[in-house]
Amino acid sequence: MLTNIVSVIFLIAVGVQIFYILIIFGRMSFFYKRKIKDPLSNPEGVTVIVAAHNEKENLKKLIPAVCEQDYPNFDVMIINDRSWDGTRGLLEEMMSQYPKLRTVTIEYTPDHVTAKKYALTLGIKVAKNDVLLLTDADCIPKSNKWIELMTAPVRNEGKTFSLGFSQYNYGKGLLNQWIQFETLWTGLQFLAFAIWKSPFMGIGRNLCYRRNFFMEKKAFKGLWQINGGDDDLFVNQYANGKNTAVVISPESITLSTPKTSWKSYFIQKKRHFHAGKYYQAGDKLKIGIYSFTHLIFWVTGIYLLILLGLEQNWEHFSVFLGIIIVRSILLTSVFTSARKKLEGKTKVFWTGFFDLMYLGYFWILGALGYQSKKVRWK
Repeated sequence: MLTNIVSVIFLIAVGVQIFYILIIFGRMSFFYKRKIKDPLSNPEGVTVIVAAHNEKENLKKLIPAVCEQDYPNFDVMIINDRSWDGTRGLLEEMMSQYPKLRTVTIEYTPDHVTAKKYALTLGIKVAKNDVLLLTDADCIPKSNKWIELMTAPVRNEGKTFSLGFSQYNYGKGLLNQWIQFETLWTGLQFLAFAIWKSPFMGIGRNLCYRRNFFMEKKAFKGLWQINGGDDDLFVNQYANGKNTAVVISPESITLSTPKTSWKSYFIQKKRHFHAGKYYQAGDKLKIGIYSFTHLIFWVTGIYLLILLGLEQNWEHFSVFLGIIIVRSILLTSVFTSARKKLEGKTKVFWTGFFDLMYLGYFWILGALGYQSKKVRWK
């Protein structure tokens, strides 16, 4: 009797999982094609915004890569947020070399606001252009068409938000492999839902929106006290199916420096999960349904395999094992196609293993981040 009940629960979870994998995520991976006829039909001015706190070494790489973009009308605003590592001197030196480079310096942060939001707000207030393209100091555009492609929906199509993908540099070790998986998985989720006219987040490493809209909404009103969320919560609060577009192309992504220790990675992800507790209820639900059925799928699936194996009921054992394998094949196929579209690469490693590992990541680290009262940017 118990086996029958668990089997039914397992099959229901499988059905929901297949729906998400094939219909929600599969649309982006297999069918989505969005072509911009002429990205330069309206070469409106663009300001690239970067908030930097003690990022001297990263800025040495970022500034040339951004200032040498193949776009006719843009400038670069680096917000020097209370740095003491020589960032100010570097910016003064590089401004003489790159005429497009501008800077504003933050000397202190008021007690009632979070540092990065305050820095971004002051920088955006003095931005030269209305179209803003945001990234982080430890990012590098993958191509010189980054500005052109990422801003096209806002410039040419009347969109308020343009959401892009940011990849992490590849390295050795389990941590880096996990970061690649988790980053691709996160990108697949928020881009796929945006394609279905239901955007729920964006990432500050590759995000475009209009300055006038930002100022009209009084910057980060209602979000000042939250450490983090200058990107995903701002998008979550104001993006919708009509005012938001995605940009999916290997030439439109940015490359970021990944964490090299599990401790620093957990601190970063704890901050991300902390911001997630402030998502709108509907967005929590659509993410939560997948995550909950994902948990039920693995728990009941493993339980059934162990039980049927002990009973030596190999006929039913092979059926449930086959279902688990089929789901894993479908998920790997979706990941492979998504990675090709986003990064231009086709190989995806260890999807099944990392999919199972994701249970502990989401439910343990997610719970810690969700319940934490205070997290830090740096």
